Amino acid sequence: MTKMHYSLEDKIAIITLDDGKMNVMNWDFFKELNDCLDRALADKASVLIFTGRQGIFSAGLDLKLLPTLSTIEEQLKFQKTFATVMLRVYLFPIPTIAAYTGHSIAGGAILSYACDRFILGDGPYKLQINEVANKMILTSWILLICRSSIPHPHWKETLLHARAYSPREAFERGIVDDLIAPENNVMDAAKAFARELFALHGPAYAFTKKLMRQEEADKALSSLEKELREWAK
Repeated sequence: MTKMHYSLEDKIAIITLDDGKMNVMNWDFFKELNDCLDRALADKASVLIFTGRQGIFSAGLDLKLLPTLSTIEEQLKFQKTFATVMLRVYLFPIPTIAAYTGHSIAGGAILSYACDRFILGDGPYKLQINEVANKMILTSWILLICRSSIPHPHWKETLLHARAYSPREAFERGIVDDLIAPENNVMDAAKAFARELFALHGPAYAFTKKLMRQEEADKALSSLEKELREWAK
């Protein structure tokens, strides 16, 4: 794999985003992520952790790729792929944790919000949903994922106003579940929390998550093409 690395430690599957650059999301990224998710299921992992190399988690969609999608059909295919993979994480049947120290923008933040726990290392980093500032819309499926993690009082500034947060600002607003001091190891904290989750009954967790999220996710995904075609006009 060229975009990410997969490993398994003591029933904990770990997906590390690291392409040596900004971990942008493109066709290869989504294929590799799906492959890693398949491996986690095949390995019967109890918990899945997403992380990145020090300083960067993901800058979101590949902005060099997007202009090359010259037709609305190509754009729809890519956006459906993006949505399907992110919603797969949101609905993943085992507990998921985002845990890293670094910048997380747009798609990187969405992937973090799709997880069941968000652990962030403190430091001079930025967390931002910047689509509206970049002339892009937030479709229903993105809003669904973001609203599941962002407390209601901060929806407007986070989503409509594209507010960029430091890790501490995000933690103070309840967007991040755990803030880890710079001298401590984010992955140590994530693994410790993951082991606490071993006590949960896996099938009950999976079915409860499905009941919580599946219906709304299906509805949001079914609206995607209509929303994008309306915006394209």
